[in-house]
Amino acid sequence: MKDNINPNVKEGWTGPGRRDGVIHPLRPEDDALHIDVGKKNQFEWWYFDAHLDGGYTLVAFFYAANPNPGLNSGKTGVELVLLRPDGRKTQRFIKYKKSEFSASREKADVKIGKNYLEVDYSQGDLPIYRIHLDEEELAFDLTYKSLVVGWKPGTGFSHFADLGYFAWVVPFAKADVSGIVRDGNKTINVTGVGYHDHNWLNFAFATIIEYWMWGRVYSENFTLSYAFIQCNQKVDRHVVKVLMLAKGKDVILSSGEFDFRQENFEYSKAAGHSFPRTIIITNPEKGEIKLDVARILEAESMLANFNIALRFIAKNILRMKPGYFRLNSDFALRITHDGNTYTEVGNTLHEIVTFKQLGPS
Repeated sequence: MKDNINPNVKEGWTGPGRRDGVIHPLRPEDDALHIDVGKKNQFEWWYFDAHLDGGYTLVAFFYAANPNPGLNSGKTGVELVLLRPDGRKTQRFIKYKKSEFSASREKADVKIGKNYLEVDYSQGDLPIYRIHLDEEELAFDLTYKSLVVGWKPGTGFSHFADLGYFAWVVPFAKADVSGIVRDGNKTINVTGVGYHDHNWLNFAFATIIEYWMWGRVYSENFTLSYAFIQCNQKVDRHVVKVLMLAKGKDVILSSGEFDFRQENFEYSKAAGHSFPRTIIITNPEKGEIKLDVARILEAESMLANFNIALRFIAKNILRMKPGYFRLNSDFALRITHDGNTYTEVGNTLHEIVTFKQLGPS
C-alpha cells in the first residue's frame, strides 16, 4: 500500500529521504518540560511502563496537561494502571492543581503533588530514572536502569501544515526495572523490563489523527520501537511512520521507510472497533518483524471517560468513536546487520488508540 504523503506535513527526518542518515544522541533537555502549562491546546506527558516478573504489567503517566479527550482533557495530574496476572485492572487518574506541578526545562525532573520522577546521568549515556507515585490503593516506587541509549526520530517533531505539531522522544526504549509496588494492602518487590517516552503537542488529537498504533519488541539481540499514525482528511490522510532498531545499547536504524501491513481483522464488542490480529513491518534495509495477537489485555471504549453531554456530542456531532487496545503478541523477526542475519522470536506488548472505525484498507 502506497503511503499518503502531504507535502505540507513536515516530519523531522534529517535525511536522506524519510530517515536519519546520522542518528544524533538524545539530550537531557529533550526529556524536560516544553509547553507553557495552562495554555490552551498545549499538552505534555511523560509515560513509563513495566512488564514485571510474575505477570504484572503497570503503566504510569505524569501529565503537565492530559491530551486524552473527555473529562480530564487538559488536566494536570498522574495516572496509575496496574494489570494483574489474573486480568484484573485498576486504573486511576488523580487531578492536581497547576500550582502543584513543577518541572525542569533542562532535564527530566517533574513533581506533581507528592509524586515525582527524576534522572541520574552519572553513568554516562545510559541514565537511571526513578519514579515515585502513591495514590489511593496503588503505589509505584521504581528504578529504571537504561539498556538502550536515548533516541528521537530526527528532530522529534512532526508539523501538520499550519494545524499544529506533535513531538515524540524516547529516553530509553528498554530498561531493567526494580522496586516496590503497593496493590491495596499488599506490597510486592518487583523486577522486570520497562520503557519510557515523552510527548508534547499543541492540538487536540482527534482533530487531525484518526488512529495510531505503537509498540516495541525485545529480542535476544535487538530492541525495536515503532509507531504508525493515520491522519485524517485535513492533511490528505497523511501517514506518519516511525521505526527505531537498536542492537545491544546502540541505535542502528531510525527511519520512516517501511511497509506496515495490517491483517486478520477481528471485531471487539468491548472497544466497539475491529483490530488487526496480525501486523507485519518490513524495512528494506534491515528486514521484517511479524506480530500475531496471542491475548487481548485491554479493549475498551473511551467514551466511558466522557460525561453524558460530551458523549452525545462525540458520537452524534463529531462522529468520534474513541477506542483503546493493549495487546499481547507473539513476534518473529528476521534482521540483517553487518552481514549477519538473525532470526529471533518472543512475546511483546503493543497498543492501538483510535477515534474512527478501524478496518481493512
